[in-house]
Amino acid sequence: MVTLTEQAATVLLGIMKDQTVDVNTKVRVGVKGGGCSGFTYTVDFETKKSRFDLEFASFGLNVLVDKKSHLYINGTVIDWSNDLNDRGLKFNNPSAKGSCGCRTSFM
Repeated sequence: MVTLTEQAATVLLGIMKDQTVDVNTKVRVGVKGGGCSGFTYTVDFETKKSRFDLEFASFGLNVLVDKKSHLYINGTVIDWSNDLNDRGLKFNNPSAKGSCGCRTSFM
């Protein structure tokens, strides 16, 4: 399962509203190779669910995760930080063995 905190969901809903995104839009979270620690998190908006996707509801948003990415990010809680030097989505991944300073890549 991949979940959002209430604050992250509120920010993402605000972004979706500002971009006048379709009401059936979901938040897609995934993993791709790269970054300074080996893997990088990806976040995007998506309207279609594929047969390889898992779907989780979290604070009024549906989160899509492909099954391959889910192996790496199962149990992850996505939060939002308003810190001056660290503003943005924060991934609290219990499976990560380490991450870089920017906390957007992990191993």
